[in-house]
This record gives sequence, structure tokens and C-alpha cells, in this order.
Amino acid sequence: EGFLATIHDMTPEISSIHDQPIVSEFPDVFPDELPGIPLGAEPISKAPYRMAPVELKELKDQLQELLERGFIRPSVSPWGAPVLFVKKRVVA
Repeated sequence: EGFLATIHDMTPEISSIHDQPIVSEFPDVFPDELPGIPLGAEPISKAPYRMAPVELKELKDQLQELLERGFIRPSVSPWGAPVLFVKKRVVA
């Protein structure tokens, strides 16, 4: 089972989750209703992880590319998630 979370503006033009191409292509993977944030839940505040300058540059570059491609957009939401870099396993 998989989940796809999307953020919608609360306007009359809200599209259905089923309008998303990935959901239409794999309908058996996605539930009919998305889980939500429990009422009254508040964001947990944590300090960001420290990053080496090279990691910070890579993060900025990747975020800029995702922004330019339209995969992400700026947000002022108090909800977020930390970013961790994991080195690729070297296959011999």
C-alpha cells in the first residue's frame, strides 16, 4: 500500500486525488481517502541538522532544480521534515 500526499488550496476548484496521473495509473496502491493530520496536532519544533558546506550546496542545488521543474513550491507551513544525506553504496 502506498500513500500520495498533496496540498490543495481550499478553493472551489479543488481537484480530486484521482485526477493525479500516478493515482490513475496505479489505483490499487492508493487508498480512497488520505490520512490527515489529527485535529489539534501542533508541529514539533527541532533545530535543523548541521550540514557540511558541500552538503548544504548540494541541497540548495537540488531544491532549486526541483523548484524550477515545478515539483516543489515555496511554503511557509510550520510542518516540515529534516533532510538527511545518505552516501550511495559502492557496488563492486
